[in-house]
Amino acid sequence: MLKDFYTLSSLEQQDAENYLCTITLNPQHPIFEGHFPNNPITPGVCMMQIIKNITEEITGKELFLEKTTNVKFMALINPQEHPSLQLTLTIQQSNSEIQVKNTTSFGETVALKLTNKYKIVS
Repeated sequence: MLKDFYTLSSLEQQDAENYLCTITLNPQHPIFEGHFPNNPITPGVCMMQIIKNITEEITGKELFLEKTTNVKFMALINPQEHPSLQLTLTIQQSNSEIQVKNTTSFGETVALKLTNKYKIVS
């Protein structure tokens, strides 16, 4: 999913539950031709998929999104103006599920906050 849409530039574990990562969006990706022509905006659903992908990489588990709460899209992410994004993830794991609290920002601007609950598939 999202082939060539972004690259994970850095991933740093802060402590047992907290991670800081930087991604770089590909402003030339075909998604931006339709969302929106001459005014590219990163789709929220793509950001949610990126968060899932990074969480799977950190945990080494295949996940299924069960529930999303407290979703706040606070700023538009234009990949031509702000291709580099910082994501903070707080990951709490139980036997069968993982909860992730995320804040996504560029510079001093917070673009997205959300909490996702994932079922562990494998």
